[in-house]
Amino acid sequence: DPTGVERGWKDTVLVNPGERVRIIGRFEPVNFGKYVYHCHILEHEDAGMMGLFEVLP
Repeated sequence: DPTGVERGWKDTVLVNPGERVRIIGRFEPVNFGKYVYHCHILEHEDAGMMGLFEVLP
């Protein structure tokens, strides 16, 4: 369970080597479509820390 500064809404997440993070989000019914998630470090994006997810009706 998250504690302290790890709680609350965020738009960035720290992921250390070998860790996994589960992202939970809420999307209103009008926000269907495709969204991109990515790391801001280009070398990390090249290594797979970038992807696409889709919100379906």
